[in-house]
Amino acid sequence: KMAGDSRFPDVDSDGSEKSEEMEIVVNVGGVRQVFYGDNLNQYPETRLAELVNCLSGGYDSIFSLCDDYDPGKREFYFDRDPDAFKCIIDVYYFGEIHMKKGICPICFKNEMEFWKVDLQFLDDCCKAHLSEKKEELEEIARRVQLILDDLGVDASESRWKKCQKCIWKFLEKPESSYPARVIAVLSFLFILISSVVMCVGTIPDLQVVDAEGNRMEHPTLDSIETACIGWFTMEYVLRLISSPNKLHFALSFMNIVDVLAILPFYVSLTLTHLGAKLMELSNVQQAVQALRIMRIARIFKLARHSSGLQTLTYALKRSFKELGLLLMYLAVGIFVFSALGYTMEQSHPETLFKSIPQSFWWAIITMTTVGYGDIYPKTTLGKLNAAISFLCGVIAIALPIHPIINNFVRYYNKQRVLETAAKHELELMELNSAEGKAAGSRSELEDLSRESKEGPFYSSRIKVSHSDTFIHLLSEEKHHRTRLQSCK
Repeated sequence: KMAGDSRFPDVDSDGSEKSEEMEIVVNVGGVRQVFYGDNLNQYPETRLAELVNCLSGGYDSIFSLCDDYDPGKREFYFDRDPDAFKCIIDVYYFGEIHMKKGICPICFKNEMEFWKVDLQFLDDCCKAHLSEKKEELEEIARRVQLILDDLGVDASESRWKKCQKCIWKFLEKPESSYPARVIAVLSFLFILISSVVMCVGTIPDLQVVDAEGNRMEHPTLDSIETACIGWFTMEYVLRLISSPNKLHFALSFMNIVDVLAILPFYVSLTLTHLGAKLMELSNVQQAVQALRIMRIARIFKLARHSSGLQTLTYALKRSFKELGLLLMYLAVGIFVFSALGYTMEQSHPETLFKSIPQSFWWAIITMTTVGYGDIYPKTTLGKLNAAISFLCGVIAIALPIHPIINNFVRYYNKQRVLETAAKHELELMELNSAEGKAAGSRSELEDLSRESKEGPFYSSRIKVSHSDTFIHLLSEEKHHRTRLQSCK
């Protein structure tokens, strides 16, 4: 009935007009665009190409593709973003799509999915921007989910599981409560005390002499060291027991550092009491002394309580390329200038350059502008070579420094933005929850209660928020369409 409506455009006897010659008008958010069938049919699977052949299918077919249709003007209406649409239609003319600056990448991806345009047509630079935004959303979703995990209580969990969660939150999340902050401060102080004791114990005036005439640490310092190791051991064991993923916990870099900080104490204790029976006492003392040096690893435990050190570590990870360039520049310079220095100084009777490998040390301390002075050139050409080498060293070191600093600043600012966005998302959830309760919607409250019973990730007092994009990580398992306002 509708297919035969007089307002429909004229069609051929076979039920469709020639799609190559058809002209259609598309109105997207008030912006009108005219298209021809031969252009649109280059990509027949896209929504605009489907408009060319939908007229013969009646109104059901038309309205499955657009929001409204004017038969007199042959104009299709869409309530979509016109700015994104202007970018997407480039695929029909240029075969690729560039995203305009200022458009949210996630929203643009959603627009491309609506118009059924494959993401492969998006330019590589825009894909990189989209990938970066996806990573940010996943990180925000992870942070929100961690907070929701802490807020949520699963009644089906055993008492041991609840106890594990409580211990883990107590030791790993200082911001969760005041006692947790006190424990974090205590752990930080124990690390500092242990490091100070390790340094002070090497002062000869504070050491004591045993019965055999060997110097050893003062008993008081030894007792303090033992107390610190006891704290570190108890902390590590409790964190290991309460860890949700023990394999991941054991292989984590910071936890390996914790083991390296604790292990030397127990190994040296074992060697002291049992090793003397198996080997000579002097060998045991040498082994114990070597293990004591490993105590310096505990200073890296400070990174667990310092966001600045953590940011520096991640920034250096992101700067491997720049650091590699720095090492390559220095390696080439060291090889060239050490060879030149050896050649120019070889003829001097009192030369300090005995070989090219020995000259490497001179090239290293010269290019890094350290200049100990233990090896130095004595000929005029050698001094000229030294001047050029340290000038090149300054340039080689200065070139990659700026990108490394930029990586640090960018990562630091990004972490602050992600943290703010996660808190903002939680505030939106609580705000919508409060509005829902004020409205007295009984059905919403029942649904929310049912959802909170289905999984531990959502508290019965939190309702998901709504904006233009959503966090997939939070919505996949429980089918919650949680959206992220900060993406705009």
